[in-house]
Amino acid sequence: MLRVRRLARWLSPKGFTLIELLVVIAIIAILIGLLLPAVQKVREAAARAQCQNNLKQLALAVHSYADTNQRILPSGGKMGWSGTVGQVATHPPQVQDWNYDRGSWHVHILPYMEQTALYNRINAQGGANSLAGQYNLPPLGPNESGGPVGQYFSRSVNAANRIGLPYGRCPSDDYDPAATVSNYVGSLGPQCLAGPCGFDPFGIWCRPEASGAGGGVPGMGYEWSPDHGNAWEGFHIRGAFNRLGAKISFPAGFKDGTSNTIMIGEALPAQHDHLVGNQWWGYNNGSSHCGTNVPINYDSSASSTWCSPADKYRGNWSVSWGFKSNHSGGSQFAFGDGSVQFVSQSIDMAVYQRLGCRNDGRPVGNWQ
Repeated sequence: MLRVRRLARWLSPKGFTLIELLVVIAIIAILIGLLLPAVQKVREAAARAQCQNNLKQLALAVHSYADTNQRILPSGGKMGWSGTVGQVATHPPQVQDWNYDRGSWHVHILPYMEQTALYNRINAQGGANSLAGQYNLPPLGPNESGGPVGQYFSRSVNAANRIGLPYGRCPSDDYDPAATVSNYVGSLGPQCLAGPCGFDPFGIWCRPEASGAGGGVPGMGYEWSPDHGNAWEGFHIRGAFNRLGAKISFPAGFKDGTSNTIMIGEALPAQHDHLVGNQWWGYNNGSSHCGTNVPINYDSSASSTWCSPADKYRGNWSVSWGFKSNHSGGSQFAFGDGSVQFVSQSIDMAVYQRLGCRNDGRPVGNWQ
């Protein structure tokens, strides 16, 4: 009997000592530490792939738009006119109306992104053939403002019922998921981006060589152009898009070659005072507001105090209107040929400007 008791005691389970528990916990912590980066890499790879696919589909939609609209790119944005039909035809400065919204390029390509129903709803609300690139709207009524697109969204959208683009967000951007913004922005190229803070460290990349005070970088191949892409004539626009409706022919307007010209890139709305306005549909708070003279992923996240610090303030267009992403080391771009390529944030700035400008006459060839 004694032998049986001793055997039972020997076979009974023993508890863990404190040291053994600590060793086990330490091993588990090490394994988790090794696993988490791998999981994060997988998630980022999936997010980056989804973002790449969104850019690809947008580029193809832009191609389809141009194919059916006299080989003209969709307007990056379109300001309306508040005068008579005759005044509209002649574009006199006194009747430009910054509140008369004809829509961003995202609006114009809706039918090519399987969003015809939304496109038709906007047209019906605004009346006339407003989104087909015509200046034929009737005058605004006494209680109307904003043009067809602005009218539609101001009447049908509120903070609790916003209309977002199902393909408008990059999963890598953790900015408010309910915000009606787009991470995909039409390129202004090396257009000047004069800001209100008096701090413009990258302005040399947008100025011609002999442009007065400050000069520019020699040999870039492009001439003077208005700030922010604010021009009605296509020959003043260096990139693929602009805000006011200048017509850019495609592919003829990409004289450096479609594979050598950036068309659409990524942006972080939280670092851009216009994009954060939650209006992907609006020409002035929409998606034609980034250029190449600001380095990729330059930080402009400061927003609490006006122009302080000026080098990071999102309202200083000289630093905020650049392409940015949360992808490590760079950002993705859709080029004119429809390809999507990752561009390193350490890219040579002169090469970056030539990729941004569609007609500088200096194709960069194998730039990667």
